[in-house]
Amino acid sequence: SRGMRFPPRLVPGARVGVVATARKIAAADCQAGLAVFQPWNLAFEVAPALTSNSHSYLAASDAERARDLQAFINRPDLAAILCARGGYGTTRIIDQLDFSALQQHPKWIIGFSDVTALHLRLQREQLASIHGAMPIQLRQPQHRQSLESLIACLFHGTFRLHAPAHPHNRTGAVRAPLTGGNLSLVVDSLGTPDEIDTHGKILLLEEVDEYHYKLDRMLVQLQRAGKLQHLAGLAVGHLTAMKETELPFGETCEAIVRQHVAAYHYPVAFGLPFGHDAPNHSWIMGAPAQLHVAAAATTLASG
Repeated sequence: SRGMRFPPRLVPGARVGVVATARKIAAADCQAGLAVFQPWNLAFEVAPALTSNSHSYLAASDAERARDLQAFINRPDLAAILCARGGYGTTRIIDQLDFSALQQHPKWIIGFSDVTALHLRLQREQLASIHGAMPIQLRQPQHRQSLESLIACLFHGTFRLHAPAHPHNRTGAVRAPLTGGNLSLVVDSLGTPDEIDTHGKILLLEEVDEYHYKLDRMLVQLQRAGKLQHLAGLAVGHLTAMKETELPFGETCEAIVRQHVAAYHYPVAFGLPFGHDAPNHSWIMGAPAQLHVAAAATTLASG
């Protein structure tokens, strides 16, 4: 099989398509999110159905969202496609898309959360992509670091995430390709053509607004599907707004994760700055990276 392919880095003046593959976004929020890129002189083109009213939750109908994304995929003049926001809905259109144009003219596809589904599809095509902040986050002033990190990925192909020591960490150092994203979407991929391949990879996971018992349930499913056994490493990002039921599960999210990988020996790191919180540092799906979990701190860096 051919190796992972990396799109060309961006240059000032590059054209970038903006598309909503999932939940709807207000036009003003999208524009505010794009305004922060002004110093880098990117030419943004917003997809026609970005703010359609054809569905109450989704940005537009499945047909419109698929058409918009396909049109951008097919455009050789675009250097990147930026997803406007996550939510839910990317998996509804993923099988209608033809990615062959990206093999001819690879371009960076950027997003996280529900966009994890798109990243996993691109992994199947052996195309690298960027797990990073979207306009819905970038419009917020606390996401300045998220923006700078995304720019570093796009213009230089580099990333470096740093986290303080955590009591549930397991030390070690490893170099391997990155995969993962939002835990719910990773679990959603099981049994589909885009099922996540974790073998020999560093698995990155983040989650938002989920019950502790459901976090446990999803990890049990990953474990039973053989997805935690042969990792090179595990790096956990923000576990944002996690919640307990009336009868509490009674274990911290970190303790829940750690017990599901207790039998293995690879490095495990918690508290990495990516996901549904500030900062949301970018990293490149499919790229080799160094995970260094030491007693003092953790680093995850490109190269």
